Amino acid sequence: MKVLAGKTAVVTGASRGIGRAIALRLAAEGASLVLTARDTGLLDSAAEAIAKAGGSAIGIAADLRKPAAAAAVAQAAIRAHGFIDILINCAGATKRGEFEDLTDDDWQDGFALKLFGAVRLTRAAWPHLRERRGSVVHIAGSGGRTPGAQFAVGGSVNAALLSFTKALAETGLRDGVQVNCVNPGPVRTARLEARLAHIAAERGVTREDALAILLARERITRVAEPEEIAALVAFIVGPQGRSLHGSLIDMDGGSTKTI
Repeated sequence: MKVLAGKTAVVTGASRGIGRAIALRLAAEGASLVLTARDTGLLDSAAEAIAKAGGSAIGIAADLRKPAAAAAVAQAAIRAHGFIDILINCAGATKRGEFEDLTDDDWQDGFALKLFGAVRLTRAAWPHLRERRGSVVHIAGSGGRTPGAQFAVGGSVNAALLSFTKALAETGLRDGVQVNCVNPGPVRTARLEARLAHIAAERGVTREDALAILLARERITRVAEPEEIAALVAFIVGPQGRSLHGSLIDMDGGSTKTI
């Protein structure tokens, strides 16, 4: 039984990594997907993968850093399907680096996509989510709870998303919309592979050694696969996850050490 049959899901950052894995999983559970990201080619590839697996997906290329983009994505989803049941805000990569090297543009870009893009798209989709008693899931990150010197921008943006989740969950109680947030730790994506390559080059070691260094540095059990995050998201928005509301769920291999 496909537990999301008859549902429409909008997934941002759906062209690669965690967002793509979430889109594929929700489609496998029966949802019709509206995918959005900036890269048209990668969006088409994700939509084709869903279609080959027997699912339904359309791609909408959009830069959610631009104020008008979120409303355009929501409108396109409504034109295509007539309603929105699920919104997954997964778009947004932030720049790592030493604080003194991070520019105003680095900070503004980090907040523009991951926070303000999520805020705008949630606002645009909210009337439709309210009508369908739908679900919103933000994909933030463990840095929102456990900041680090190299992750000043990302940790700050993720912390803002955690606070936004709690505030929005209060509105969701009134309007019948489920709101939650997932905090992944390191996940096996192209971005992580770039970090491993940097560590390997810096230390003069193999990729496997670089991975061991990363695990020790982050103090985690393992690196997650994108499909693991996707499975958690599918559970949250499915019928068995409806008691989760206002939850900030760490799926990070133990990197979050605080209560």
